[in-house]
Amino acid sequence: MAREMLINVAEREECRVAVVENSKLEELYIERASAGTHVGNIYKGRVVNIESGIQAVFLDLGIEKNGFLHISDLHPRYFPGGKNSVLEVIGRRQALKDRPPIQSCLRRGQELVVQVTKEGLKTKGPTLSTYLALAGKHLVMMPWMKNYGISHKIEDEEERKRLAQLFDECKAPKGHGFIIRTAGEGASKRDIQADLKYLDRLWRAMEKRMDTDKAPTEIYLESDLVIRALRDLIGNEITKIVCDSEAMVRKIKDFLGIATPRLKPKVVFYEEKIPVFHKYQIEEEIAKIQAREVELKSGGSIVIEQTEALVAIDVNSGRFRRQKNAEQTAFENNMEAAAEIARQLRLRDLGGLIVCDFIDMRNAKHRKEVERAFRDAIRGDRARSKILHISHFGVIEMTRQRMRPSLQFSTYLACPHCAGMGFVKSHESLALEIIRLLNLAVSRDHIRRIELTVSQEVGDYLQNEKRTALAQIEQTTDRRIIIHASPDVRGEQRTLVCYNDRGSEVKL
Repeated sequence: MAREMLINVAEREECRVAVVENSKLEELYIERASAGTHVGNIYKGRVVNIESGIQAVFLDLGIEKNGFLHISDLHPRYFPGGKNSVLEVIGRRQALKDRPPIQSCLRRGQELVVQVTKEGLKTKGPTLSTYLALAGKHLVMMPWMKNYGISHKIEDEEERKRLAQLFDECKAPKGHGFIIRTAGEGASKRDIQADLKYLDRLWRAMEKRMDTDKAPTEIYLESDLVIRALRDLIGNEITKIVCDSEAMVRKIKDFLGIATPRLKPKVVFYEEKIPVFHKYQIEEEIAKIQAREVELKSGGSIVIEQTEALVAIDVNSGRFRRQKNAEQTAFENNMEAAAEIARQLRLRDLGGLIVCDFIDMRNAKHRKEVERAFRDAIRGDRARSKILHISHFGVIEMTRQRMRPSLQFSTYLACPHCAGMGFVKSHESLALEIIRLLNLAVSRDHIRRIELTVSQEVGDYLQNEKRTALAQIEQTTDRRIIIHASPDVRGEQRTLVCYNDRGSEVKL
């Protein structure tokens, strides 16, 4: 299986990392210099507001928006009577119902160390946690925790036993919990020990800053996108790493020289004239994942709609009619769609509540097969997800960890004509609204002249289709109505200005 990592950093404003498997785009990460990212960063913040109604506090982190910390993400060391030496067992976080009220744990002005777990979206600030996690190549260190675990994505029982034995033989720093990452599969004792030493040195340096620096301040900044991708995605199956920047190639080799020396020979500097993403046809794939509708090879399609509340995905059979039996047609279409939906969730970085509406299937066995196929396709996703069982109507509800704004939110602006709704009112509807507004204006005794500014299209419609109605209003009320059609006014925008008999502007 050919699995390649393509890195495009030729344009300084944007960094893009693509993972291609057998010439098919499987993962895509985009980061812009102007936007920046905070996920993974650790800050010493100051409590600025306590909201007991939602059991959360807001912290000043020294960045543009205050962070949000819920009681469920508060470590017991901050509970009343809690001590700095309190350790919690990995995977056994105290239940929400057993936690004290947040107003008894924290006070305004208190300083605490937090990590950003989810990027802010629109007006919302980033989501925070006091359960810290520092990622190495093979391990994740969790300060103020105890015991260790192995990633559930490492499924081979013999490998899990081998890794557990290796970790037991290593002397892990006390006062921390550890998780052996998926990337740790196949790691040697030397690899584990090197990670332990690196993470211990990193934590000691952070502790010094935590003790001396005043809030709000940054304690630890996550690596840039390229290094994060190398750390999180690189494995034995990577056959080539292609990058279009000579400076970045040197940086990649320096990192791999410490983390995974055997991969250094696989790093290639891309020097051709045609841009690297065009060479590998990634630009075409990116254009497809920005579309609302995704075509399936069989002729069917899936339609993806993002809203404020959830992501809705609808499966359509389209031209897919391979089977004469409608049930079998729906089943085969849904099986193909299940794999593609999982791929689109990764590529678009869609998170939050997701509802997948598959084509109706009467056969319960078919529904279970589709659900199983969907779960299998999701299993390789790095983002955490929870999937409910498929309903009788073929609907699967799930949640997926939102680590950063989706590709749509980070790439597009809301349409200035429709404000992101996707629809605009017809000229006829707008004209009728304006006629009603004018009738209201002329009913006011103090108003003698009305000036209305609308878009060019609406102005033309009023002058042509509503000329008689406008003339009748003027004649019956002895008022003057002036309409300005402006190319600077868009869609439903309009400005109404009223004047009295002395020419002074008055309110409606």
